[in-house]
Amino acid sequence: MMELQKLTIGKAINLGLRRAMEEDPKVLIMGEDVGKLGGVFRITDGLQKDFGEQRVLDTPLAESGIIGTAVGLAVRGFRPVCEIQFEGFIFPGFDQISSQLAKLHYRTQGKVKMPVVIRVPFGGGIGAVEHHSESPESLFAHIAGLKVMAISNAADAYWGIQEAIRSDDPVLFFEPKKLYHSGALKMEIDTGATPSRVASSQLVREGTTATVVAYGPSVKVALDAAAAAEEEGKSLEVIDLRTLSPLDLGPVFESVRKTGRLIAVSEAPSESSLTSEIAARVQQECFYSLESPVLRVTGFDTPYPPAKLEEHYLPDLDRVLHAVDRSLSW
Repeated sequence: MMELQKLTIGKAINLGLRRAMEEDPKVLIMGEDVGKLGGVFRITDGLQKDFGEQRVLDTPLAESGIIGTAVGLAVRGFRPVCEIQFEGFIFPGFDQISSQLAKLHYRTQGKVKMPVVIRVPFGGGIGAVEHHSESPESLFAHIAGLKVMAISNAADAYWGIQEAIRSDDPVLFFEPKKLYHSGALKMEIDTGATPSRVASSQLVREGTTATVVAYGPSVKVALDAAAAAEEEGKSLEVIDLRTLSPLDLGPVFESVRKTGRLIAVSEAPSESSLTSEIAARVQQECFYSLESPVLRVTGFDTPYPPAKLEEHYLPDLDRVLHAVDRSLSW
């Protein structure tokens, strides 16, 4: 039965978690302040009240403990969903993620599954202090054994979190925190529909002049740039990666073969990043179709700056349009 609801990204994740918990009693939520408070961004609001303290657990301030406990729970057949309060807090748990979570399925020749989801609010734009606005997704995409997702809209948030929870392998689920409660990004979602997959890249705007590929919070920037470019007679095709590991670059290759140009956009620093990988793969697969070098619009290769400077650090509409002009000048 159709159940249409107009949702923000934050509310969509909340309802996606709720549906997963209703369908499977083995789904648990754990993290700092996720219970009574509902998380600092209120994404888990109301879940402890409805499902109890045995399934929505407030943990100590210890990311290594949260993830280590989740590994043990997964071995016992549970499906833990861990919240990392801010992306910059994830590094105390990096050893558990890279050495245990990512390896156990392989190490045991498939006998032990690791159905663990780690929710990671990421990216800048909220005027926060140090360690609260980073983009570490490339680090995890590099680790074999992990699936990495980065959503940009409410529909993908709702279906994607459920897809991640159903996975028998570990998933890092990156959420654009500055877009959580944006009313302008509300989407009408049929929450009663059959689940749709978010594992592949998605064409979100058709165009012919150049291709712009992005993920997470940068998708909105790319779409805003495409709307502005249209006023100048330029037609930008925009692709949302959605899943960062494994990368689904087939739609990107197809688009570049049509437009001949590619601009990759991300808030993360450019060196040794996902945009680096995209540029290398497109050059390898679409060399004879390219009319100009692949260009990248990213954060800078510095630590994330103080809040008063972040508007100069983050990729914006003007930087994307400048890259388009540079590409067209070749």
